[in-house]
Amino acid sequence: MNFDRSKLKIFFPAALAIFLAAGIYAASSASSTSAATPAGAPSVFSPDKGKLRITINGQQVGSEEFEISASGDTWIARGSMSAHVPGGGDVKATGQLKLSADGEPIRYDWSAEALKKATGAVDFVGATAKCSADLGGASPLRKDFVFTSPRVAVLDNNLYYQFAVLTRLYDWKAGGKQTFPVLIPQDMVPGSISVESLGSQQSGNAKYEAVRVSSPDLEITVYLDANHRMMRLEVPSSNVTIERE
Repeated sequence: MNFDRSKLKIFFPAALAIFLAAGIYAASSASSTSAATPAGAPSVFSPDKGKLRITINGQQVGSEEFEISASGDTWIARGSMSAHVPGGGDVKATGQLKLSADGEPIRYDWSAEALKKATGAVDFVGATAKCSADLGGASPLRKDFVFTSPRVAVLDNNLYYQFAVLTRLYDWKAGGKQTFPVLIPQDMVPGSISVESLGSQQSGNAKYEAVRVSSPDLEITVYLDANHRMMRLEVPSSNVTIERE
Protein backbone atom coordinates (compact mmCIF):
# COMPACT_ATOMS: atom_id res chain seq x y z
CA MET A 1 0.00 0.00 0.00
CA ASN A 2 1.16 3.59 -0.54
CA PHE A 3 1.34 5.92 2.42
CA ASP A 4 -0.93 8.98 2.23
CA ARG A 5 1.27 11.81 3.47
CA SER A 6 -1.66 14.25 3.54
CA LYS A 7 -2.90 12.47 6.66
CA LEU A 8 0.01 13.97 8.60
CA LYS A 9 -1.02 17.62 8.23
CA ILE A 10 -1.64 18.28 11.94
CA PHE A 11 1.69 16.81 13.05
CA PHE A 12 5.38 17.65 12.85
CA PRO A 13 6.11 17.03 9.14
CA ALA A 14 9.92 17.18 9.06
CA ALA A 15 10.43 14.73 11.90
CA LEU A 16 7.62 12.53 10.66
CA ALA A 17 9.73 11.57 7.67
CA ILE A 18 11.18 8.94 9.99
CA PHE A 19 7.89 7.16 10.27
CA LEU A 20 6.75 7.16 6.66
CA ALA A 21 8.64 3.93 5.99
CA ALA A 22 6.39 1.87 8.17
CA GLY A 23 3.32 2.33 6.03
CA ILE A 24 4.57 0.94 2.73
CA TYR A 25 3.55 -2.69 3.25
CA ALA A 26 0.22 -4.25 4.10
CA ALA A 27 0.03 -6.05 7.43
CA SER A 28 -0.67 -9.35 5.69
CA SER A 29 2.85 -9.33 4.22
CA ALA A 30 4.64 -8.42 7.44
CA SER A 31 6.80 -10.99 9.19
CA SER A 32 9.53 -11.11 11.80
CA THR A 33 12.68 -13.17 11.64
CA SER A 34 13.14 -12.94 15.43
CA ALA A 35 11.83 -15.81 17.52
CA ALA A 36 10.05 -15.12 20.80
CA THR A 37 12.10 -15.37 23.97
CA PRO A 38 11.53 -18.74 25.73
CA ALA A 39 9.56 -18.70 28.97
CA GLY A 40 11.76 -17.87 31.93
CA ALA A 41 14.50 -16.34 29.78
CA PRO A 42 15.93 -12.90 30.70
CA SER A 43 14.09 -9.87 29.36
CA VAL A 44 15.30 -8.21 26.17
CA PHE A 45 14.95 -4.89 28.01
CA SER A 46 16.97 -3.13 30.69
CA PRO A 47 16.11 0.06 32.58
CA ASP A 48 16.91 3.31 30.79
CA LYS A 49 16.00 6.95 31.23
CA GLY A 50 17.07 10.10 29.45
CA LYS A 51 16.36 13.18 27.38
CA LEU A 52 16.67 13.47 23.61
CA ARG A 53 17.47 16.63 21.69
CA ILE A 54 15.62 16.98 18.35
CA THR A 55 17.37 18.98 15.63
CA ILE A 56 16.61 19.77 12.00
CA ASN A 57 19.39 21.18 9.81
CA GLY A 58 21.50 21.56 12.94
CA GLN A 59 18.94 23.70 14.77
CA GLN A 60 17.24 22.39 17.91
CA VAL A 61 13.46 22.40 17.53
CA GLY A 62 12.37 20.23 20.44
CA SER A 63 13.16 17.58 23.01
CA GLU A 64 11.80 14.32 24.35
CA GLU A 65 12.04 12.75 27.80
CA PHE A 66 11.70 8.97 28.03
CA GLU A 67 11.96 6.07 30.44
CA ILE A 68 12.00 2.29 30.09
CA SER A 69 11.37 0.45 33.35
CA ALA A 70 10.17 -2.87 34.74
CA SER A 71 6.65 -3.16 36.15
CA GLY A 72 6.22 -6.59 37.74
CA ASP A 73 6.51 -9.18 34.97
CA THR A 74 6.06 -6.53 32.26
CA TRP A 75 7.92 -3.46 31.03
CA ILE A 76 6.74 0.12 30.50
CA ALA A 77 8.31 2.38 27.87
CA ARG A 78 7.07 5.96 27.94
CA GLY A 79 8.00 9.23 26.28
CA SER A 80 6.87 12.85 26.16
CA MET A 81 7.90 15.10 23.26
CA SER A 82 7.46 18.84 22.69
CA ALA A 83 8.67 20.84 19.72
CA HIS A 84 8.19 24.14 17.95
CA VAL A 85 7.72 23.86 14.21
CA PRO A 86 9.02 26.96 12.36
CA GLY A 87 5.93 28.66 11.00
CA GLY A 88 3.71 25.88 12.35
CA GLY A 89 3.38 26.41 16.09
CA ASP A 90 3.90 23.99 18.94
CA VAL A 91 3.56 20.21 18.79
CA LYS A 92 3.28 17.82 21.74
CA ALA A 93 3.02 14.04 21.87
CA THR A 94 3.06 11.40 24.59
CA GLY A 95 3.09 7.63 24.44
CA GLN A 96 3.13 4.78 26.93
CA LEU A 97 3.82 1.25 25.76
CA LYS A 98 3.36 -1.82 27.94
CA LEU A 99 5.35 -4.86 26.81
CA SER A 100 6.04 -8.43 27.83
CA ALA A 101 9.61 -9.32 28.79
CA ASP A 102 10.30 -10.72 25.30
CA GLY A 103 9.16 -7.54 23.55
CA GLU A 104 5.58 -8.32 22.55
CA PRO A 105 3.37 -5.23 22.96
CA ILE A 106 0.41 -5.51 25.34
CA ARG A 107 -1.14 -2.02 25.30
CA TYR A 108 -0.25 1.40 23.95
CA ASP A 109 -1.78 4.75 24.97
CA TRP A 110 -1.02 7.98 23.14
CA SER A 111 -1.93 11.66 22.89
CA ALA A 112 -0.97 14.28 20.33
CA GLU A 113 -1.62 18.01 20.18
CA ALA A 114 -0.93 20.50 17.41
CA LEU A 115 -3.86 22.32 15.77
CA LYS A 116 -6.11 20.05 17.80
CA LYS A 117 -5.78 17.35 20.43
CA ALA A 118 -6.23 13.65 19.81
CA THR A 119 -5.93 10.60 22.04
CA GLY A 120 -6.01 6.87 21.40
CA ALA A 121 -5.12 3.39 22.53
CA VAL A 122 -4.16 0.01 21.10
CA ASP A 123 -4.80 -3.32 22.78
CA PHE A 124 -2.70 -6.19 21.43
CA VAL A 125 -4.32 -9.62 21.60
CA GLY A 126 -1.91 -12.16 20.14
CA ALA A 127 -1.13 -10.97 16.62
CA THR A 128 -4.17 -8.65 16.50
CA ALA A 129 -3.92 -4.92 17.21
CA LYS A 130 -7.23 -3.35 18.26
CA CYS A 131 -6.91 0.40 17.66
CA SER A 132 -9.11 3.28 18.74
CA ALA A 133 -8.63 7.04 18.32
CA ASP A 134 -10.62 9.98 19.67
CA LEU A 135 -10.26 12.93 17.31
CA GLY A 136 -13.07 14.93 18.88
CA GLY A 137 -15.87 13.44 16.79
CA ALA A 138 -19.12 11.89 17.90
CA SER A 139 -17.51 8.49 18.41
CA PRO A 140 -13.94 7.11 18.39
CA LEU A 141 -12.45 5.65 15.24
CA ARG A 142 -11.81 1.91 15.52
CA LYS A 143 -9.73 -0.45 13.40
CA ASP A 144 -8.27 -3.93 13.91
CA PHE A 145 -5.11 -5.18 12.21
CA VAL A 146 -3.99 -8.81 12.13
CA PHE A 147 -0.25 -9.43 11.77
CA THR A 148 1.56 -12.70 11.12
CA SER A 149 3.60 -12.27 14.33
CA PRO A 150 2.62 -10.89 17.76
CA ARG A 151 6.05 -9.23 18.04
CA VAL A 152 4.86 -5.95 16.52
CA ALA A 153 7.04 -2.82 16.69
CA VAL A 154 5.16 0.35 17.62
CA LEU A 155 6.65 3.38 15.82
CA ASP A 156 4.31 6.28 16.42
CA ASN A 157 4.40 9.85 15.17
CA ASN A 158 7.04 12.09 16.78
CA LEU A 159 8.01 9.69 19.59
CA TYR A 160 11.63 8.67 19.13
CA TYR A 161 12.14 6.54 22.26
CA GLN A 162 10.28 3.82 20.38
CA PHE A 163 13.38 3.27 18.24
CA ALA A 164 15.20 2.38 21.46
CA VAL A 165 12.55 -0.29 21.98
CA LEU A 166 12.87 -1.48 18.38
CA THR A 167 16.62 -2.06 18.70
CA ARG A 168 15.93 -4.25 21.77
CA LEU A 169 13.73 -6.48 19.61
CA TYR A 170 16.64 -7.10 17.25
CA ASP A 171 18.29 -10.50 17.75
CA TRP A 172 21.94 -9.49 18.17
CA LYS A 173 23.18 -13.08 18.25
CA ALA A 174 21.52 -13.93 14.93
CA GLY A 175 22.58 -10.66 13.28
CA GLY A 176 21.85 -9.93 9.63
CA LYS A 177 18.77 -8.17 8.32
CA GLN A 178 15.62 -8.81 10.35
CA THR A 179 12.10 -7.70 9.40
CA PHE A 180 9.47 -6.61 11.89
CA PRO A 181 5.77 -5.87 11.52
CA VAL A 182 5.05 -2.25 12.42
CA LEU A 183 2.05 -0.23 13.58
CA ILE A 184 1.72 3.58 13.50
CA PRO A 185 -1.13 4.04 16.02
CA GLN A 186 -1.86 7.74 15.45
CA ASP A 187 -2.47 7.06 11.77
CA MET A 188 -3.84 3.52 12.21
CA VAL A 189 -1.40 2.32 9.55
CA PRO A 190 0.29 -1.12 9.55
CA GLY A 191 3.44 -2.10 7.74
CA SER A 192 6.91 -3.61 8.11
CA ILE A 193 10.45 -2.36 8.48
CA SER A 194 13.92 -3.96 8.44
CA VAL A 195 16.73 -3.65 10.98
CA GLU A 196 20.34 -4.58 10.19
CA SER A 197 23.51 -4.31 12.30
CA LEU A 198 26.29 -2.19 10.77
CA GLY A 199 28.85 -3.01 13.47
CA SER A 200 31.03 -0.32 15.01
CA GLN A 201 30.60 3.10 13.41
CA GLN A 202 32.00 6.56 14.06
CA SER A 203 29.49 9.32 14.83
CA GLY A 204 30.79 12.69 15.92
CA ASN A 205 33.64 12.18 18.38
CA ALA A 206 32.61 8.70 19.48
CA LYS A 207 32.24 5.16 18.16
CA TYR A 208 28.96 3.31 18.57
CA GLU A 209 27.26 0.07 17.60
CA ALA A 210 25.06 1.10 14.68
CA VAL A 211 21.95 -0.37 13.08
CA ARG A 212 20.24 0.55 9.85
CA VAL A 213 16.44 0.82 9.97
CA SER A 214 15.11 0.91 6.44
CA SER A 215 12.43 0.53 3.83
CA PRO A 216 12.77 0.88 0.04
CA ASP A 217 12.37 4.69 0.27
CA LEU A 218 13.88 5.65 3.63
CA GLU A 219 16.97 4.90 5.67
CA ILE A 220 17.62 5.68 9.35
CA THR A 221 20.79 5.03 11.34
CA VAL A 222 20.52 4.38 15.07
CA TYR A 223 23.67 4.55 17.21
CA LEU A 224 23.90 2.53 20.44
CA ASP A 225 26.40 2.36 23.27
CA ALA A 226 28.01 -0.86 24.54
CA ASN A 227 24.87 -1.62 26.56
CA HIS A 228 22.65 -1.11 23.49
CA ARG A 229 21.20 2.14 24.79
CA MET A 230 20.12 4.50 22.00
CA MET A 231 22.48 7.47 21.91
CA ARG A 232 21.81 9.05 18.52
CA LEU A 233 19.48 8.68 15.54
CA GLU A 234 20.03 10.19 12.10
CA VAL A 235 17.76 10.61 9.07
CA PRO A 236 20.07 11.96 6.34
CA SER A 237 17.31 12.49 3.78
CA SER A 238 15.54 15.04 6.01
CA ASN A 239 18.52 16.33 8.02
CA VAL A 240 16.89 15.20 11.26
CA THR A 241 19.09 14.20 14.20
CA ILE A 242 17.94 12.90 17.54
CA GLU A 243 20.67 12.86 20.20
CA ARG A 244 20.77 11.93 23.87
CA GLU A 245 21.70 14.85 26.09
